[in-house]
Amino acid sequence: MIKIVNIYLIKSFINTFLFAIVALCLIFMIVNLMENLDEFLDQNAGLGVITRYYLYFFPEIIKLMTPVAVLLSTLFTVGKFSTNNEITAMKSGGISLYRIMIPFVFVAILISFGHLYFNGWLVPKAVTIKIGIEQKYLKKGMGSGQIFNIYFRDTPLTNVTMHYYDADLKFGNSIAVEVYDNEQKPRLLRRLEANKLKWDEKNKRWMAVQGLERIYSPLGTMIKTIDSCEVKINITHSQLVELKKSSAEMNYDQQKSYIALVKHGGKDVRQQLIEYYGDYAFPFSNLIVVLFGVPFASVRKKGGIAIQIGAALVVSFLYIIFTKVGQTIGFYSNLDPIFTGWMANIIFFLGAMVVLFKTRT
Repeated sequence: MIKIVNIYLIKSFINTFLFAIVALCLIFMIVNLMENLDEFLDQNAGLGVITRYYLYFFPEIIKLMTPVAVLLSTLFTVGKFSTNNEITAMKSGGISLYRIMIPFVFVAILISFGHLYFNGWLVPKAVTIKIGIEQKYLKKGMGSGQIFNIYFRDTPLTNVTMHYYDADLKFGNSIAVEVYDNEQKPRLLRRLEANKLKWDEKNKRWMAVQGLERIYSPLGTMIKTIDSCEVKINITHSQLVELKKSSAEMNYDQQKSYIALVKHGGKDVRQQLIEYYGDYAFPFSNLIVVLFGVPFASVRKKGGIAIQIGAALVVSFLYIIFTKVGQTIGFYSNLDPIFTGWMANIIFFLGAMVVLFKTRT
């Protein structure tokens, strides 16, 4: 009996979810196409280019729309059962609301972990290709292979500047490396200036070409002319390439590596850490909206579908708003980045528990 009910609930939920995610994504794409159609036409982008663009934009849309689709599916599925008195029949048969929730929670957990992997490792690949299409056909962000006006702290005592770096040729121009003696009262010990910087892929090292090295001491300054020499900095070619990427183009492993690199250089990375943990927290909103939606929809309400849609929109917008506001508050309040990233989930989970315990089971 219980097994049959579980299968029935899961099948109904998944069917509604698939319909909701496809419908929401199509609506989003159509609205976006209407907004950008003039730009496509101005750049003479053909149907094939537009199709490819939205093909690689689609994963990003799925990333955003999945929690909304899960919430709508929960409200519609449970709301239909309530309207048809199926919830009442289940309770009459000795099945409590908590037991009815188990199949929904099980599916929501699977969706959450799938959504986490999808967001963290598949979406960035699609975003990278989408940006490439924008650069090639829509003339947005041209010159992606080059990074201009680079400045970073390779270590707390070493600063590196570069006029530009060509990621494809592994070649940099106008580099300067400054080494200081301490952080509290920094005194310049050495400065290397070079016209060119090349990445030696075979030996995994940087080579400076045509430069000068100035060594400062209490006795004076010594200047050496350099034809070619190794530059001992920690950042590698692949790490330098990451500097030109937006966070949307990096998978979670690359984001973690990038944050560690920037932090190692002495930069404040609280904002990046908050966003990083927030990205990890976002997929688990799928579970929270199920915990919130099942008890809410199990009680029959006047208005039917309109109420369900309205509730889904309200909860979704509140979650998005609170996520951004919570991250801002956490940043300026010096709260722990992990707690700040998960703050919206924690608050809405507590809200879901309040709704659940107040609902007759």
